[in-house]
Amino acid sequence: MTVMDFFGCAFLAFGPPLAMFTFTIAVQPIRIIILVASAFFWLISLLLSSVLWYAVVPLQNHLAFGLVFSVLFQEAFRYLLYWVLRKAERGLDKVTTTHVADSRHVFAYVCGLGFGFMSGAFALVNVLADAVGPGTMGLRQGSEYFFVISAATTLCFVLLHTFWGVVFFAALDRKNWGQVFWVVASHLFVSCMTLLNMYQAYVATTLSAYVVLIITTALAFKVAGGRVQTVPHCFSRQ
Repeated sequence: MTVMDFFGCAFLAFGPPLAMFTFTIAVQPIRIIILVASAFFWLISLLLSSVLWYAVVPLQNHLAFGLVFSVLFQEAFRYLLYWVLRKAERGLDKVTTTHVADSRHVFAYVCGLGFGFMSGAFALVNVLADAVGPGTMGLRQGSEYFFVISAATTLCFVLLHTFWGVVFFAALDRKNWGQVFWVVASHLFVSCMTLLNMYQAYVATTLSAYVVLIITTALAFKVAGGRVQTVPHCFSRQ
């Protein structure tokens, strides 16, 4: 039973992102390099968040303090990654097969997925380690829904980071500060909502996160130049 929980939660959280990586990123080595670089940037933001948390001793018992600054560090390094990619854009365009305007959205997507993979891995690795046994949660201690909710939340954050990256990069290109504010504010909102999980308010946290995901997905689709008429082509072999 515990092994089934482990694989079920792992596939729920990382199955769709792994498919996205296989079909859209693994086809070009330069995209893999950018994905690894973006994951490294996210790791640096996590390191700085940890340093700040250890430095401010009186607030170590307040989880909200570390969470808010972690989000701000992540968004700061998202901007830093944007700046680095724009500086290296001429060289990157020479080794890609996409149009210059399209490659910007592709690189933003790859960077967002890199952020998402790392945040998802750090969020769920300990949960998966507990899910494999020797026992499961439920009955008298904890909730039997904890593992599946954790996996669903992790999937949501991986996808959110992916689409946040697309919206954030496009907003900076067009100097659309409203969309930049949406990325930062929605990141803070969804992250703070997860604090309710300690009270087992899983419906509120999961529902709010997926509502934000739907809005951000539609926004990313729009800023990338997508049209409703082209959606059926995504499911065809052409």
